[in-house]
Order: sequence, then C-alpha cells, then structure tokens
Amino acid sequence: MKCTAIILAAGQGKRMKSNVQKQFLQLGEYPVLYYSLKAFQDSPEITDIVLVCGKTEINYCKDAFVQKYHIDKVSEVVAGGKERYESVYQGLCACHKTDYVLIHDGARPFVTEELIQRGLDCAKEYQACAAGVPSKDTVKIIGEGKKVVSTPDRSHVWNVQTPQIFEYHLIKKAYEKALMHDSSRITDDAMVVEDYGNHKVWLYEGSYKNIKITTPEDLEIGEIFARETYDKKK
Repeated sequence: MKCTAIILAAGQGKRMKSNVQKQFLQLGEYPVLYYSLKAFQDSPEITDIVLVCGKTEINYCKDAFVQKYHIDKVSEVVAGGKERYESVYQGLCACHKTDYVLIHDGARPFVTEELIQRGLDCAKEYQACAAGVPSKDTVKIIGEGKKVVSTPDRSHVWNVQTPQIFEYHLIKKAYEKALMHDSSRITDDAMVVEDYGNHKVWLYEGSYKNIKITTPEDLEIGEIFARETYDKKK
C-alpha cells in the first residue's frame, strides 16, 4: 500500500509580521519546515512526500531542505496556488498511483511518527479522517455585531489539526467537484470531503503540542517544544 504525504509550504504567513515566510523561520536547531519533513521521512508507513511551495521557492526548497537534510522520500516539489485549497489540489495532482494521502501543514512542526501512525490506522478503517483535540475553551457562535447566538456543548467541540488523511481517489474527486463551485469557503480538507465527497470524516487523537506556527507568540511556544524535543534526543 502506497501512502503519500503532501506537505504544504506555500503560505505567506502575513500574521507572523516577518519578511521571512513562517515555514522558513528558524525554530530551535532547524527551520520550521524541517521538522515535519523529518517526521514523514522517518515514518516507515510513508512511501513518498510531495512538497508544495511557492513557485519562486522551488529551487530553494530543493537545496535548503531536500538536499541539505537528505529528505530522499520527496518525489516532487511543486508550485502551490494563491489559496490553500489550490495548493492542496496541486499536491494531489502530483501524486503517482498512491492509495492514501496525508495532507499536512508545513507550519505544524511537531507532528510525530506516533501521530502519523494513529491517523493511518484510522484512515484504513474509515477512508477519511483528521487529527484533532477536544477544545479546552468554551466556544461561542456569534451573529451580526458579534452578538452571541448560541453556545455549543463543549464536549462536542474539537479543534481540528493536520495531518488529514484520505483514500486518494475519494479526496481527489471531492476536490474536483469543489473547484467547480465557490471554493472561497474551504478552510480544511475534511470540509471538502464532507461537502463534496458524500463521505463522513472521523477524528483521531492529535496532540496539544501539534500547534501551527502562525503568529510570533506561536513561535515563542514552539521554541520551548523544540528545545524539549532536542533535549530528549541528546
């Protein structure tokens, strides 16, 4: 069975307030993007990796990551689109005869081999799943003027992460249908399968450390996690 990881590294990261794209920022001993590439490289379940980045960063990613860190599972480095969903679709089109795809944000550096394995076990049973963790906070649904409309039962609210894992033909066909409609509301891949794939999505246990580096505050927290990871390996 062939499992392909699609790692998304085409985001501009405007909320980071930095001239350097967030996935290329230094985090502990390595750049942010290195950590997720390394996790999928080391996972015995992963056959190959498709890295999606900006068109002008393709050669940089090949030199600064694939060659420098010997990430030899990378089979393709392709240009993404303006929006995340466009980048995902380009990644899907670059897959070759694969059975399952694991779509992961390159700005989530703390994915682990154990988390990848849990996700694949879930995907093999249900064909569509996403990492997630129960919300620690009460969530409010708001309407016009930020007026609270309702308060969902927190026991039913999870924060969704990546990897999101799908049977390849299921997610590819769902994306092809989605791109024929208004795609601006797409915020994650599970949503595409839910709305256009006519298939339910299951959640599997992620990790509260599996954060996305989006703001300077995330980078500060990430430094602590990176230091802990480095200390464990010494």
